[in-house]
Amino acid sequence: MSDNHPERETRLDVTGLLCPLPVLKARKRLEAMASGSVLSVVATDPMSAIDMPHFCTEQGHVLLSQEQQGDTLHFRIRRK
Repeated sequence: MSDNHPERETRLDVTGLLCPLPVLKARKRLEAMASGSVLSVVATDPMSAIDMPHFCTEQGHVLLSQEQQGDTLHFRIRRK
């Protein structure tokens, strides 16, 4: 039997916040989410491009995607 349930995805907007706040807010939101859920993070701090992947690696979360659209960074993270 296959699992046909769509991913549960939550959006977190941390635009305008500077390091370390985007990662800290992502961590807090992920802690409140079920394992396997996906968090979509939108940030404007350029350091997030370095900090968010590092955070995921350190905490065991999966960084599903990372892309830049103009001045905005978009991350999709699957909670461990």
